[in-house]
Amino acid sequence: MPASLSRAVAKAAIRVALTEDRDEEKALQEIFSAAGIRTAGVDYGGEFSSMVKRIVERAVVAAKREGVIGDRHAEEGAVAGAAHEAVQQLLPKALGLNIGGKIGIARGGDHVAVALYVGIGLLHLDDVAVAVGHRAVPGTHEGNDRAG
Repeated sequence: MPASLSRAVAKAAIRVALTEDRDEEKALQEIFSAAGIRTAGVDYGGEFSSMVKRIVERAVVAAKREGVIGDRHAEEGAVAGAAHEAVQQLLPKALGLNIGGKIGIARGGDHVAVALYVGIGLLHLDDVAVAVGHRAVPGTHEGNDRAG
């Protein structure tokens, strides 16, 4: 494990969010898994205001589906909190506009990070942004934090 696990987990989430397709995402999952970091990714899109709840929900569902987290309330809450934190970073730039992109979720030990890569549409003047949220998952320890 890297010296700064929270930084490594955030970096993994960003890299997953930047993947072009499922094949690239799966290749990264294998690389990060070998380093003790579990990852997941999921696409999203729509009008920003209506997407806030769906982004948080998609992050939690994807994290559970890919085994990044288990069914513990604290794990779901950590992913939801990190996703909401990332969404809040986009608020000034995306409010009232259409967005689309990918969510990257990563977990190593007690650390969970959610990264959002987003295209922000306004006529033909598209913009892009990346946002990251981090949470610690209480009550987990190395070796017993895997879902399943």
